[in-house]
Amino acid sequence: MNHALDTIATGLEASQTMMDTIADNLSNVNTTGFKSETPEFQTLLYQDGIQPGANSTGQTIYPSGMEVGTGVKVASIKDVLTQGTLTNTGNPLDMAINGQGYFQILEPNGQTAYTRDGSFQVNQNGQMVNSSGYQLLPNVTIPSNATSVTIGTDGTVSVTVPGSQSATQVGQIQLANFINPQGLQPLGGNLFAATTSSGAATTGLPQSNGIGSVHQNYLESSNVDVVQAMVSMISAERAYQLGTQAASAIDNQMNYLAQAASGA
Repeated sequence: MNHALDTIATGLEASQTMMDTIADNLSNVNTTGFKSETPEFQTLLYQDGIQPGANSTGQTIYPSGMEVGTGVKVASIKDVLTQGTLTNTGNPLDMAINGQGYFQILEPNGQTAYTRDGSFQVNQNGQMVNSSGYQLLPNVTIPSNATSVTIGTDGTVSVTVPGSQSATQVGQIQLANFINPQGLQPLGGNLFAATTSSGAATTGLPQSNGIGSVHQNYLESSNVDVVQAMVSMISAERAYQLGTQAASAIDNQMNYLAQAASGA
């Protein structure tokens, strides 16, 4: 009986992880560039009573085995890297990536982080920075007297200034790409760090070598499907309820056996 309770406990923990993941997805439904997450489950080790193919007699074998599972575990929680909807903001410093790639951000500790959040501003020095004030890499500086800013789909940043009839290029957006984006380490603040699993970043110009294009005046919305998340939440809740009911039934059986043993 204890074995059954231990097995059910693993299922309850898995259902709780599923609920936690869905809650995180729903809480980030309005987070720019957010990618929804989904847990993957694996069976735990099996207890072998009879192995398939074992000899039942000297001349015959068992056509199937007798193996009892010990439950489930969460193997990983991976990002769903589908493209989010591009939403027009009208802000000339906002950028959305259509396709693969990440903006490069210089953290205060000198490390490079990566993000799909393209909501940028300028700091006191005219440098393009994210909402936390971290600098965009490579550095792009917008002149204080610029009357307009234009960012091409290839990442070219141009401005017009008073007295000039033509635009002047002041920077070039570069994007980073990874062999395995699933291996990126989330840091919070819409930032990710490269890991051994993700592979080293490969940088390049937008629209080159499989990297996506940049769209000015747009931001990439979260790719969370609210309807699907709610359906998954109901499914996880029902699985949790079934697990608790099974645990209650086993508890009742154990009480009955204990009472029977004491009466004997």
